[in-house]
Amino acid sequence: MKEIPYKIYLDEKELPKKWYNLRADMKNKPAPLLNPATMKPMTENELEAVFCKELVKQELDDTTAYFDIPDEIVEFYKMYRPSPLIRAYCLEKKLGTPAHIYYKFEGNNTSGSHKLNSAIAQAYYAKKQGLKGVTTETGAGQWGTALSMATAYLGLDCKVYMVKVSYEQKPFRREVMRTYGASVTPSPSMNTNVGRKILEKHPGTSGSLGCAISEAVEDATTHEGYRYVLGSVLNQVLLHQSIIGLEAKTALDKYGVKPDIIIGCAGGGSNLGGLISPFMGQKLRGEADYRFIAVEPASCPSFTRGKFAYDFCDTGMVCPLAKMYTLGSNFIPSANHAGGLRYHGMSSTLSQLYHDGLMEAVSVEQTSVFEAAEYFARTEGILPAPESSHAIRVAIDQALKCKETGENKVILFGLTGTGYFDMVAYEKFHDGQMQDYIPTDADLQQGFDGIPAQPEF
Repeated sequence: MKEIPYKIYLDEKELPKKWYNLRADMKNKPAPLLNPATMKPMTENELEAVFCKELVKQELDDTTAYFDIPDEIVEFYKMYRPSPLIRAYCLEKKLGTPAHIYYKFEGNNTSGSHKLNSAIAQAYYAKKQGLKGVTTETGAGQWGTALSMATAYLGLDCKVYMVKVSYEQKPFRREVMRTYGASVTPSPSMNTNVGRKILEKHPGTSGSLGCAISEAVEDATTHEGYRYVLGSVLNQVLLHQSIIGLEAKTALDKYGVKPDIIIGCAGGGSNLGGLISPFMGQKLRGEADYRFIAVEPASCPSFTRGKFAYDFCDTGMVCPLAKMYTLGSNFIPSANHAGGLRYHGMSSTLSQLYHDGLMEAVSVEQTSVFEAAEYFARTEGILPAPESSHAIRVAIDQALKCKETGENKVILFGLTGTGYFDMVAYEKFHDGQMQDYIPTDADLQQGFDGIPAQPEF
């Protein structure tokens, strides 16, 4: 076997030219989106009132395995891609584990995360359609930052509804978005009908991704020349993010390395789905086997404690319904510091895979996550975002299990964000002010009570 360098860089010529559609290899396809008015599967025409035409085609296509990446997007990718795959030699040594640990680092761009991979794609299709601008939501701020960068590059207007707790905790992330020309509104707000209703029902709420989605959709559908774009959850987003896994697999294959365990944080699913796509495809086709672990916050445990059911994708109940693991669209997560993971549901594609037993899920508490983040920063030299640190936590745990058993397993995880705008959270952790919150069964039941009656097909 070749000697493996600390960082494995692909040549620019090795940049993937096609996105991989995992759904094409799934025996059990994700259930269709439903129209909330009719409870029937959404048609292309209905979805085009909210999303760009080309993105609707990608969203509904369950059979095309590969989509060509437009040349304009490939050229944009070249500014920061291929991203490095890093062998965590220092972490392995510090842990004293026989495991080999790799992480795909997506923080090497100004947005600080993987979100730019889909942001430029969605902005490109909006520009191609001749639209004036787009609206969106953002949790921790990575998606809003990425979209503001993409729209600035293409000359589009960008309206961002930012989860209120993140808007307050991460003012610098907000200012980066404004630097790139986006308008940023804390959500829920008084700017929309749905925002006013949410504030009336939940006065003083810290907000959630579900709230922000509702406001962004209303804004887009009530202003001509605008469409709504989403940074996670949707099939189209997982398609664009497949470039993460495609690059990671190419890099590992060059050195004859096959991962045993693949780990990703899970909020809506873009990071996890993007990383595992080509590997899961192999598993579905019977070509290879891997162990996949989704990691979510104990405060918002949609996989590990949610229900697999049709539910609204947003708190305001104006979006289509998706069949997914959900805590109920009325569930308002605690104001934890992994803002990008504060979503009540999960990608329908990943939900189906989890339901079929093709991957595992675990939930971890916030203080444990920050312990892992600090440990990683001190050993590997990268300050990780709270979201990605969920994957770090479990990667460390798995490596320590290998230390106990003497197994030299290969662990791959996604480090898809930097923590430079999360210093308020790090400060609270260091000052001992951070608290763990785990919802009770009664807390969860309030959300479950709002799940609508299930349709009969």
